[in-house]
Amino acid sequence: MSKATKRKHVVKEVLLDYVQPTENQRIVRVLGSPGNNLHEVETAEGDRFLASMPTKFRKNIWIKRGDFVIVDPIAEGEKVKAEIAFIIYKDHQRLLQKEGLWPLGFNKDGAENSAQTKESNKGAESQNSKDDKSGAEDDDDDDSEDDSDLFVNTNRVYYEDSEEESESEESENEEEKE
Repeated sequence: MSKATKRKHVVKEVLLDYVQPTENQRIVRVLGSPGNNLHEVETAEGDRFLASMPTKFRKNIWIKRGDFVIVDPIAEGEKVKAEIAFIIYKDHQRLLQKEGLWPLGFNKDGAENSAQTKESNKGAESQNSKDDKSGAEDDDDDDSEDDSDLFVNTNRVYYEDSEEESESEESENEEEKE
């Protein structure tokens, strides 16, 4: 089987098949990838361990931090305690939640995240409505300053820097140059 044909079948299987975890399989969340097709995962109870990516998924399907997967346990594993059996996407996640197969530990996190997202969206909407009421004529400036609708990359850890710190650092750098 050629690489393209294999990729086509693997992608079709992941996107179209709805797999329910068996009694020994578990649903886990991906925390990161230390390398060598290993992924650090966390169960709904908070247990952390490594899971290996099987060869059929390698270079065909990518997963990122925050994604959910179904894993098969490896009995003899010390560090690597599971192998990824299936990758769960949003529509599959909703189906598992409707059927009552979704772990309760992940429901709490999802509810908190969705509540935070709704609050941030409400804040952005209220700010947009204030901008509209003020009758600002420079629409280009308003669009460039409003970053609330940008895509958030979950693969990167976000560090917040306040504008005051960056301004004071810039003024210190300018003084040093003089």
